Amino acid sequence: MLTYLADYAEHFGPLRLLRYITVRTALAAITSLIIGFALGPMLIRKFKELKFGHGYIDDRTGSLGATYFDKKHTPTMGGLIIFISVFVSAALWAAPNVWVFTSLFVYAALTVPGFRDDYLKVVHKNRNGISSWEKIGWQSLATLGALGVLMLHPDSAAKIHEFWVPFVKRAVIEHMPWWMLLTLIYLWIVGFSNAINLTDGLDGLAVGCTITVALVMGVMAYVADHVFLAEYLLTSHVPKTGELTVICGALIGGCMAFLWFNSHPAEVFMGDTGSLALGGLLGVMAFMIHQPLTLVIAGGVFVMELLSVVTQVGWFKYTKRRYGEGRRVFLMAPIHHHFQKKGWPETKVVLRFWVISLGFALASLATLKLR
Repeated sequence: MLTYLADYAEHFGPLRLLRYITVRTALAAITSLIIGFALGPMLIRKFKELKFGHGYIDDRTGSLGATYFDKKHTPTMGGLIIFISVFVSAALWAAPNVWVFTSLFVYAALTVPGFRDDYLKVVHKNRNGISSWEKIGWQSLATLGALGVLMLHPDSAAKIHEFWVPFVKRAVIEHMPWWMLLTLIYLWIVGFSNAINLTDGLDGLAVGCTITVALVMGVMAYVADHVFLAEYLLTSHVPKTGELTVICGALIGGCMAFLWFNSHPAEVFMGDTGSLALGGLLGVMAFMIHQPLTLVIAGGVFVMELLSVVTQVGWFKYTKRRYGEGRRVFLMAPIHHHFQKKGWPETKVVLRFWVISLGFALASLATLKLR
């Protein structure tokens, strides 16, 4: 919205700075951070008045249940702090185009089922929340809506069909058929949506890792839009995706503000309101800038968490069918609970996972040069 002020630079010289993506990214991060800091205390206070805490201990945590007893009244739905901060900031500082619209559409579309899921849990005391089919339906709607826009809009119709992988100088697939494109983008949106949802189990864990991944996606989006950088680094050039860097800046600012309140001991939890939508946002942005596999590297912690659950469930069912007794690979899944079972304090698990996430982020950035 405010990008149009650059047209009046002849009347007030400093307005020309709004033409630069880097300046608007910094402004978006600062704006989102300020909104988050201002909004956080008000929403947390309101959530507490409404008693928007889970109010129960998940019996699946076993011996960890006592650890979480003092958290059962901590309010959830904190993802609204991030959503409002990011959405308002992006609307102010990102120049509107198909890439911006699609990313914000997916973000908003997946915030709805997350909010509904949290609402059922905290208001109706239904620990299961929405059904799996309803969640899949919302995720499918978000995917189909995003893909429909991308395939029909002239700025994205041709580019969205390309498939790039790290370490390769050109597109591996020049023109994916629609069914392959639909399958892949669905897997990334749903996969990372669920992966961040699984990671969101300890104070600050999911949001801290999200910040490092958003930083990588911001760099990748900037390179994709910059014709000379894309040519020099032998990556895909996708015009106008640089505006996604502004959204990543807003996301970093919003997550930093939320982390202020979510750090141990947490004053508020992200809930499905935040985790489902953040995963979908990162997933669709990675596809639009032709960096889906780079997201797998950068989001290595999220991938680890998801695979730990898939491995645990799969091995348990296999051994139960084969030997009549289910066996486990980890002491508990997702994997962050495994380390808690081994005696690591919650803060140590979170800090070490942040370190791992930063390592994955640096590794993903290295792919820019290794071609």
